[in-house]
Amino acid sequence: MRSMTGYGKGEIDYFNRKFSVEIRCVNHRYLDMNIRIPKFLLRFEEDMKKIISSYINRGKMDVYVSYSSYVQSDVSITVNTAISDAYCNALKEISERYALSDKITASNIANFNNVIDISTEDFDKEAITQVKEGLLKAAELACESIVQMRQKEGDVLKTSIKEKLDIIKNNYKKIEEIAPTVAKEYRARLESKLNEIPIDFDENRLLTEVMIFSDKACIDEEITRMNSHLEQMYKMLDATEPIGKKMDFLIQEMVREANTTGSKSNNTLITTLVVDTKNEIEKIREQVQNIE
Repeated sequence: MRSMTGYGKGEIDYFNRKFSVEIRCVNHRYLDMNIRIPKFLLRFEEDMKKIISSYINRGKMDVYVSYSSYVQSDVSITVNTAISDAYCNALKEISERYALSDKITASNIANFNNVIDISTEDFDKEAITQVKEGLLKAAELACESIVQMRQKEGDVLKTSIKEKLDIIKNNYKKIEEIAPTVAKEYRARLESKLNEIPIDFDENRLLTEVMIFSDKACIDEEITRMNSHLEQMYKMLDATEPIGKKMDFLIQEMVREANTTGSKSNNTLITTLVVDTKNEIEKIREQVQNIE
């Protein structure tokens, strides 16, 4: 069992290039991945997504990629002569117009936008392979890091959920013990009230009323289904595959059985146990929203 929230970072120096990948993840119904990556590395974005999705199945992720290179051949610098000529002519015109004595220097022109283009996209075939390998290795390290953190949080959730399942199981064990006495108590109350009335009553009619009540108040099926759901939930706690969606479905079924148990029961103790059960189920529901 793994939580959906977590943080992981992977850094690697590879062929004089440094790659860093950070992943932040929160709970989400599906896998939603937002990758912020330098433009010249966009060609490898789909490869990164495949790597990350092989580690993580659910969650809303923000992925941050940073890169630096110490390889001279990775960078090319060119001068946009059309723009530099325009800037130079504009400066000369300003100097002449206002009789300024300032000298125009190369650094003056170079500081203007778009005069110098710095490109890191002109990789040769070998460099492309190295950059791709380094980036994906960093992504794998980040994934391993976040999975480890999600696993630790998942272990905490597992312990907490198991404690709540134990409470629910114990509640339904008590309900199962009380349930057979409900019809008997109803008959006793009915007979007591009839005895207070100074008229004769039909014993067969009394039995019929008790039987009708017993049928309406019978919660054997609800108890059986709740125990089945609990058994499945316990098994899921030890599952290695993502089980968040399955648990969420089972929680809905458990709520349904608890509601039916409460509505059919005519016993104060059972009602109290059902209310406590629904409270524990709601706590589990909130935790399940953060399980992968």
